[in-house]
Amino acid sequence: MPRQQQPSARTARRRSYDQFCATARALDSVGDRWTLLIVRELLAGPRRYTDLHADLPGVSTDVLASRLRDMEQGGLVTRRRLPPPAAASVYELAGRGHGLLPVLTALAEWGAPAIGERRPTDAVRAHWFALPLRRALAGLTHEGVLEVHLDEGEFHIRVGGPDAGAEVYGDGPAAHADARIALDAELCLALGRGECTLAEAVKDGRIAVVGEGPLAGELRGE
Repeated sequence: MPRQQQPSARTARRRSYDQFCATARALDSVGDRWTLLIVRELLAGPRRYTDLHADLPGVSTDVLASRLRDMEQGGLVTRRRLPPPAAASVYELAGRGHGLLPVLTALAEWGAPAIGERRPTDAVRAHWFALPLRRALAGLTHEGVLEVHLDEGEFHIRVGGPDAGAEVYGDGPAAHADARIALDAELCLALGRGECTLAEAVKDGRIAVVGEGPLAGELRGE
């Protein structure tokens, strides 16, 4: 009697909740650990694999590669090759990936009250404060790029205009900033939690505003 043939490959990991539900379908795409944090990083613009790995402390190379592959297949990110002399590949958000901005913004707002004192094990990057700060900047009417200086570093954020398909924020100083502000991380989080307003913090001197254009004037309340 012929011996039963064994499967040639291991059964693929179950990747769907198999529920006819929009929430379940969304979690099929972004419910895995690290996926939404990769989106957070790519909201800052195209990133190389090594840059993503450096700004996602704790993720293994295997998991990061797996998540990026899944996100490509799911239409969340695309990968392209930079022309010489860079000769490197970068990952960037596709339109469906950019559509997660309101989700990340809502999660940042929901999670802000849970941030107390920084724990000894907590990693930190300056641009991680960008999403919480967006809440305080939402009322600005003048469009431009705002450079933000914290003790932890610098980042820049686009304000007063449409978000769709655009770089929402970026790590480091801006190439061309329309205004600059300096504040501490605790105040940045307080603004994100709605504990004070931008106008109040500028008025009492906790935020220093630098710049001469319309955006800087609006920040100063002029």
